[in-house]
Amino acid sequence: MRTVRNVHERNVDAPVEVVGALLDRVSSPDDPLSPTPVWPPIRFDGPLAVGADGGHGFIRYSVGAYDPGRRIRFDFAPPSNGFHALELEPLDGGGCRVRHVLEQKQGLKSSLLWTLVIRPLHDTMIEELFDNVERAATPGALARPYRWTRRARLLRRLIWVRPVATAVPTAATLAHQAFDRPDFADACRIPLAPGMPLDPVAWHGVLPFEIKATAPNELLLGEDAGHLDFRASVLIADDDVTLTTVVKFHNWRGRLYFAVVRRFHPLMARMMLRRAHRRLAFAAPPAPDRTAPVRTDG
Repeated sequence: MRTVRNVHERNVDAPVEVVGALLDRVSSPDDPLSPTPVWPPIRFDGPLAVGADGGHGFIRYSVGAYDPGRRIRFDFAPPSNGFHALELEPLDGGGCRVRHVLEQKQGLKSSLLWTLVIRPLHDTMIEELFDNVERAATPGALARPYRWTRRARLLRRLIWVRPVATAVPTAATLAHQAFDRPDFADACRIPLAPGMPLDPVAWHGVLPFEIKATAPNELLLGEDAGHLDFRASVLIADDDVTLTTVVKFHNWRGRLYFAVVRRFHPLMARMMLRRAHRRLAFAAPPAPDRTAPVRTDG
């Protein structure tokens, strides 16, 4: 076993009280520091307090110590060990130092995983969180945001959340109305991260089909051909985006064509939705620069 200690620090030209107030909003719905939507949001089963349980993505931990406005320690959930912590230190001149510390005992397997995969992602996420500290505490002062390494960008792409198959949503009205009797219908969904667009029209630029109809929470895209027509519905509801495909055959050529395409369609639809999700996440403004959107799905 070896002990890993990973430390990130950044000096911020803002009083510790200002940055501390931001720190106290970590995991809240209006969290200004978590670098979403590119990274999973920090979420707990209750308010930020000792004992709150949660984490971000598949990394699970609980709040082990909390000094409001100064320090939060997150203890990793078993079978993991160790902790990571966010802490503030006042500096002469009115500024403060933001520090993130991770400490953990690792065996050979965990050590390899940390070195090859987790550390590049961890380092990038923490530096982006520090960027948000500067954006929120000193608006306009962040001259050079952190630049991702190629390795971190590749790893983040590989572990990006994947769509899952689902039933065609009842709320996908445009999809249900597209054809009287569709010959094929399926759907896949992926969760929306905080900060991603809630207007389905925003997805048109990354799904390259003609707009056929729009509704408050749904966009219908598609193309018509001599052998078949297809429609792709993008529905934003229940913190998910769902891509529904419906197809109508015109003749035997359409049936024959889709008999081949059908084998690859689920994979291609999920790849398209995942790519669109990733592109929109990277294009979203950082947390301190956006206002909370108003949902339109009730």
